[in-house]
Amino acid sequence: MDAEAQESFREFVANRSSALLKTAVLLSGGDRHAAEDLLQNALVKAVGRWNRIDEPEAYVRQILYRQQVSRWRLKWPRRELSVAEPPEASLGADAQSAAELRMVMRGALARLTARQRTVLVLRYFEDLPEADVARLLGCTVGTVRSTTHRSLARLRALAPELAELGPGDAEQPPSRDFSPVEVGP
Repeated sequence: MDAEAQESFREFVANRSSALLKTAVLLSGGDRHAAEDLLQNALVKAVGRWNRIDEPEAYVRQILYRQQVSRWRLKWPRRELSVAEPPEASLGADAQSAAELRMVMRGALARLTARQRTVLVLRYFEDLPEADVARLLGCTVGTVRSTTHRSLARLRALAPELAELGPGDAEQPPSRDFSPVEVGP
């Protein structure tokens, strides 16, 4: 690797590693150490092909997703992450509510299977369409839809307190009435 490519790689890591680490943390269920390993392995794989990569961030994200898929296919399950209770700090109501929401969400995501967590992260955090998620994970769009549906249902069951912390009823979309209507002559 020449000096120019080496400097380009260093700039990429300096500028994009925090965003990539956030995705890796979500993919690993909140386990920061596993996320750092996931990202480091992805960057090691990318540096070997750095001169041939057109879109570095997309390439590294693709490696992250595929490594996560490989992890959930391992025979031995990963151990669960134990987290301490949140500290009772004197934060403002909004900051404390947001921090509480993040902790509840992280805990609930950690209790999902790796496949469920990965699908939700790709669909809602990365905001990818179902077809792209299916292509990245090597499955059908129908599998992505059903996994998303089941994952959201399990997330709601695991953390019913998310409904209390989330948006109020005023922001819910209006319900549609599909009852039959009589039409006169």
